[in-house]
Amino acid sequence: MMLLLRALFLIVAGLSIASPAEAYLDPGTGSMLVSALIGVAAAVGLAVKMFWYRLIGLFRGKRSGAAEGGPPADK
Repeated sequence: MMLLLRALFLIVAGLSIASPAEAYLDPGTGSMLVSALIGVAAAVGLAVKMFWYRLIGLFRGKRSGAAEGGPPADK
């Protein structure tokens, strides 16, 4: 446990030392990063929604053909 804490401390200490980047990010790059973050959040939300409905369908006993808009299962 102490070895893990010591390693974690060394990693955090190493990452906290900042050197000058000497770089410039224009407003276009900033808006690109914001739109990428929004896209990732939307994709994660959709994946969670799809997983949730599959999980609920599993507990309610729905058949996969009826859930996908296929022909009714009782014919």
